Amino acid sequence: MIERIWHGWTDPDDADAYEQLLQTEILPGFADQDIDGYRGVRVLRRSHREEVEFVTIMRFESLDAVQQFAGEEYEQAHVPPAARELLARFDDPAHHYELREQREY
Repeated sequence: MIERIWHGWTDPDDADAYEQLLQTEILPGFADQDIDGYRGVRVLRRSHREEVEFVTIMRFESLDAVQQFAGEEYEQAHVPPAARELLARFDDPAHHYELREQREY
């Protein structure tokens, strides 16, 4: 299992609009791509004094599935234009980790 982790930051005034964009357009768009091996996404949000941080953690069965999602340059961040308008800054590239162990209690 591969987890694709990406960070983006907004101004506090743009955070709710960005989260709404994620929920209504971006994340459903990922699911609509019907990528074999895409297993879902988690979104984390944390407020700081002058900005709001978002972390997306996408789960894929393999690096091949990541490449099917993001293309040959799969390490490059996948940030649609509407999101770029709301983000103050973001990580480029995205980071990929092999899941070695998971425990749920």
